[in-house]
Amino acid sequence: MPLFPWSDDLSVKVTLIDDQHKKLIALINTLHDAMRAGEGKQVLEKTLKELADYTVYHFQTEEKYMQQFHYPTYLQHKAQHDAFVKKVADFQKEYEAGRLGISLDLMKFLRDWVENHIKSTDKNYSALFLKNGLK
Repeated sequence: MPLFPWSDDLSVKVTLIDDQHKKLIALINTLHDAMRAGEGKQVLEKTLKELADYTVYHFQTEEKYMQQFHYPTYLQHKAQHDAFVKKVADFQKEYEAGRLGISLDLMKFLRDWVENHIKSTDKNYSALFLKNGLK
């Protein structure tokens, strides 16, 4: 069972962004499922790399439209993205250094990100994106 099944409370009502969020949620669920099966360590390196790569791509998409549509809290939102990218890079370094228990810390971080950023902060740009023609 996925940790985060896709649901309306995750949707920002913009298909392009929702599809990208679904990919991020799928990465989180893959890691969670592997951990439950006792395979977290084997999946962790690959998932961290995918997560790092995909979030950069996803954040560029959101930030492009925030700038294009003059989103009023763009700088604060971008700062959250930058902090996420740094934190994932830190997790990668910790993994490479052989730190034990990283999977649980990573899952807690990702769960908090979904709850506090995707379900909350990202929804603040929905109306602006929709008003400007994104669907």
